[in-house]
Amino acid sequence: MPDHKLQPLLHDLVTTTAAPTTVLSAAGGQVSGAGVQGVFHADARALAEARLLVDGREPEPIGHTPAGPGATRFVSVVRWLGTRIADPTVRIDRLRQVTPGGMAEEITVTSAADVPVHATVTLDLACDLAPIEVVKSGGTAPRLTPVEPLVWHAGGITVTVTGPPAGVDRLAWPVDLPTRGSTTLRWQVRIDDPRAMVAAPEGPVEWARPEVTADDHRLVRLLDRSLDDLAALRLTDGDDTYLGAGVPWFLTLFGRDSIWAARMLLPLGTELAAGTLRVLARRQGTREDGRSGEAPGKIMHELRRQDSRHQGELMELPAAYYGTVDATPLWVSLLHDAWRWGMPPQEVAALLPHVEAALSWLGGHTDFGGRADFVRYIDESGRGLANQGWKDSGDAVRFRDGRHAEPPIALAEVQGYAYQAALHGAALLDAFDRPGADRWRDYAGALAERFRARYWVDGPQGTYPALALDRHGRPVDALTSNIGHLLGTGLLTAKESTAVAEALASPALSGGYGLRTMSTQDAGFSPLSYHCGSIWAHDTAIVLAGLAREGFGPAAAKLADGLLTAGEAFDYRLPELYGGDDRTDFARPMPYPAACRPQAWSAAAAVVVLHAALGIYPDVPAGRVTLRPSLPLGAVRARGLRVAGSPVDAAVDAAGHARLTGLPTGLTLRETP
Repeated sequence: MPDHKLQPLLHDLVTTTAAPTTVLSAAGGQVSGAGVQGVFHADARALAEARLLVDGREPEPIGHTPAGPGATRFVSVVRWLGTRIADPTVRIDRLRQVTPGGMAEEITVTSAADVPVHATVTLDLACDLAPIEVVKSGGTAPRLTPVEPLVWHAGGITVTVTGPPAGVDRLAWPVDLPTRGSTTLRWQVRIDDPRAMVAAPEGPVEWARPEVTADDHRLVRLLDRSLDDLAALRLTDGDDTYLGAGVPWFLTLFGRDSIWAARMLLPLGTELAAGTLRVLARRQGTREDGRSGEAPGKIMHELRRQDSRHQGELMELPAAYYGTVDATPLWVSLLHDAWRWGMPPQEVAALLPHVEAALSWLGGHTDFGGRADFVRYIDESGRGLANQGWKDSGDAVRFRDGRHAEPPIALAEVQGYAYQAALHGAALLDAFDRPGADRWRDYAGALAERFRARYWVDGPQGTYPALALDRHGRPVDALTSNIGHLLGTGLLTAKESTAVAEALASPALSGGYGLRTMSTQDAGFSPLSYHCGSIWAHDTAIVLAGLAREGFGPAAAKLADGLLTAGEAFDYRLPELYGGDDRTDFARPMPYPAACRPQAWSAAAAVVVLHAALGIYPDVPAGRVTLRPSLPLGAVRARGLRVAGSPVDAAVDAAGHARLTGLPTGLTLRETP
């Protein structure tokens, strides 16, 4: 029986990133070539090995720490050198600084010994230029022979290492330290990849960095680390910046992920949202293509250098892939929300033709068998993603008894996105004197009626919306986090929102460190399932924001505390997802071993918690800002948020009393209880 290749684990690796370049190493800083360790650039592994030795032996690692954006410091000891006492007397500090297209290291050898130290430090290097999808699938690529000492070239990519050569693939430094002496060794790698689909932007970040204080100091620490990570994930297309989805597998343009991350960062400014909208609008679908999933008006899912194969030969994705059912309505709502936060009207107007095309796609995908129905998906190619919502793993859509749903599938949250996008699109069309708004308001009203009639089911937690409808129109009755995305869309009545909030607040969904993707009472539940029981930071943040906005403060606060506790457990760098084990069973969340970290919408979750606590809801075109804090986290203050491009200061005290200062002229403040 052939070996089954497994995706490499990530949870115990150290990631240093400045998009589109990333280094993944062991805890001591070594890049040994095992698993997914390496120096990556865009979609290729530039160095598979960068292994530091002292007299042919590996130093013993003792710790590492972030050293600012794109930098990590590793500390190890060399106990066989120096004074022969119990304390280590020779220490190595390895400061790694990643920049777009390269990496530089300073290796400082310090002696506290009372005798001179003599050693040879070497760095063994190897390059394989393995494609990221090969590495992700557990595959390997042959190591390349240097075309000249310390230079490798293949597939149009050139990798060059500078430092003192000791052969074609090794660096070496003689170290002679006097008593209590120190020396610093330096080397660097540069990757030249003119065919890369992604590039780094120049200049400062496109959003504000507010000064935040809070009674819960975990929020401040999580926000600081998250904003560093978000800065490291910036990518550019022409003059427009967007966020790459996550390291290492998804450091490229992802429609859904990039949209959600930009939407979460709106309290810090609209520039990132505007760039993301334009990048995706330029790639909006124009033709029908069953293989790629492209369709007129549709927003894309994923952009790669070339077609890629995954999971052996089971899945083959084109370089520009459109297999997503939710990116299109989410794109419309991002534009609407950015407009409400103060995106300049002329920039909004320029994107309205794309809004009309997106709405046309939406209208054309709300029928099934020739009758008005719901927004559904099916992988027509047979080689793409079987599930095309945000839970896109093959087993994500399951009945309460564990059976898999058959496509075409109509996800619950997608109907909420579609409802909201129709109303958001109508508001934009009205505001800019374009026709068709009434059609989309009627569309939303009819969709809500159909949803109310078809989705609600009874289960162990009472009445709640089903996860989806299957090809036969049967409700897929698992209780999942998906229903939380309906809050704030307007699709639900007040009574229905209360029922959803009660289901979400149940221990079966909220008993872990955040919101489980699936209830513990469902047969498909597993705490380390990718989408059937794990906890995703962005999912938890979206739902807690909806709970807070609709007035369910205690339920939102429980989820926020789960995120902050997880943030502390993961050194304030929230992973893509983590285990859904119960708090009563584990004192800290367990890692999901293949989770991306850093990841854009996980990092952006910190901004969502801050925003929900402050409760700022602007409508710049209408000339007002509503202040309604309903996430009880104690006192929180933020200086330097952005509304209509202007800095504002917001604060809420421990009793929940809020204030907002610095609004630009023309905006009035409205406070609601």
